[in-house]
Amino acid sequence: MPATRELASDLRVSRNTVMGAYARLIAEGLIESREPTGTFVVDRVHDEGPSVVPLPCVGAGLVPASRAVHLRMRAESHQVMPPYAHELGFDFWVGRPDARLFPMRAWQSLLLRMLRGNARKLCDYGDPQGLWELRVAIAAHVGATRGIATSPERIVVTNGIQEGLNLLACLLVAPGVQVAVENPCYRGAANVFVNHGATLLPVAVDRDGLDPCHLPATAALAYTTPSHQYPLGATLSLPRRQALLDWASACGGYVAEDDYDSDFFYDGTPLPALKSLDRNDQVIYLGTFSKSLGAGLRIGYMVLPVELVESACHAKALLNNCQPWLEQAALAAFIADGGYAHHLRRLRQLYAARRNHLCAALAHFLPDWQVDGHGGGMHVVARLPEEGPVAREVEALARASGIGVYGIDSGNALMLGVPDTDALHRVVLLGYAALNETEVSDALLRLRQAVGGGRLREVPGRVRESLASTA
Repeated sequence: MPATRELASDLRVSRNTVMGAYARLIAEGLIESREPTGTFVVDRVHDEGPSVVPLPCVGAGLVPASRAVHLRMRAESHQVMPPYAHELGFDFWVGRPDARLFPMRAWQSLLLRMLRGNARKLCDYGDPQGLWELRVAIAAHVGATRGIATSPERIVVTNGIQEGLNLLACLLVAPGVQVAVENPCYRGAANVFVNHGATLLPVAVDRDGLDPCHLPATAALAYTTPSHQYPLGATLSLPRRQALLDWASACGGYVAEDDYDSDFFYDGTPLPALKSLDRNDQVIYLGTFSKSLGAGLRIGYMVLPVELVESACHAKALLNNCQPWLEQAALAAFIADGGYAHHLRRLRQLYAARRNHLCAALAHFLPDWQVDGHGGGMHVVARLPEEGPVAREVEALARASGIGVYGIDSGNALMLGVPDTDALHRVVLLGYAALNETEVSDALLRLRQAVGGGRLREVPGRVRESLASTA
C-alpha cells in the first residue's frame, strides 16, 4: 500500500483522513502493517459479503412432504397494514381510526409532563406486568365501561392484543392441543395458535355470533369476539354468552374474549363483557387502545384468571422484559384525568354519524347490497347480491378506481374448512372510522360507477342533501 503521506498528497486530503482509513482496514483484517517495511494487503481470501442461506423450497421437493404443511403454516402471517403499495384515494381498511382525531395537544402535554417529573424512568427497566399506575387506570376503565370487576394485580399490559394472544398461547397451547375458533375468524389469532402447534376446531358463526351448542368438549380453549364478531359483525346474545361459560365450566377449558373494538357502540347500552359474567374465573379478557387512540402506541392489556397471572408475567419478561415507560405513564394520566373518557365520547359521536351516513349512502348508491354488523365497532359488512361480481372482483374494480374495499380473505380474516363458501365469498368489509361523511359519499359514488348499481333510492333529510351534492 502507498505510504500515508504519499497517498494523502495524491488524493489531496489530510494525512489524518488516510491514517483513519488505514486503521479501519487493519481493524477489519483487510490490510496489515509490517514494520519497518510498510502496509500490505493480507494474503487471506475474504468473502464479498455475508453468506445467504436459501429458504427451504417446498415446491422443489427440498423439504420432506411430511413437513411441507407445517412449514407453510409457520410462514403464514396476517396483514396489519393495507395491502396496496400506493395510498388509495378512499380506503375502507378495517379497524383503522382517523388520525385527524388523535388528541395531539393533550398527548404532547402529557408526554412533556411525564418527562419533567420522571425522566429517570426512561433509563430503567419496568415491571414486565406493566406500569402500576396504568394497570390501576385500566382496572377502573373496564369496571366502568365493560362491567368487569378486577384489580391491577390481575392485569398484564401488552404490546397490543396480538402479543396478548401470543402470551396466551405460550401458557395454554402445545402441539396437539385443540382450540375452538369462530369460522370465519380473525386471521392473527388463528395463526398464533397454529404456530404454537394447536389443532383448530372451527365453529360456524351465524347472525347471532358463535353458537356454543357446536363447541367441541375436547377443546382446551375457545377464542371468540363476542361484542362485534370479526369479521361478520354479529353481537353474541346474552343466552349464548351464558351457554359459552357453561361450556367452559363443563369441560374445564378457558375462553379468550377478544374485545378489540367494543369502545364503540351506537344504539343504546352495549351488553357487558363476557368476562363480567365469569363466575368461575375461566375467561381471559383481551383489550386494546389501538382502535381508540392508535395502533402505533402498541398498548393492549389482558385481564387474567388468578392462576395464570404469574405465568403470564414470566412469559412477558422472557419475551421483551417490559413495555416502554413513557407511553404507559402518559396513558395512565390520560385515563385518570378523564381525558380518555372525553376522547371516547367524542369518537363515538363522530363514528356513529359516519356509520349512519355510510349505511344511508349504501342504500342510495348500491341498494342491492345488504348491510349487516352495524350495531357497533368500526366496520360494517356488505353482502353482495347473488347475481353480479363476487368480493374479490369487487375489490379489483374498486382498487382500479382508487378505492379500498376488502373481502374476508384480504380483510385479515380466515375461513376454515368449507363453510358457506359462496355466501362468504360475497361479503365485503367496509371500515368507516377513518373517512368523514364527504369522503364516504365520494367513495361510494365512485364505487357505484366502478361496479354498477341498481336504481337510486331516496333518503330523507340531511343525508339526502349531502348525497345529492356529492353526486
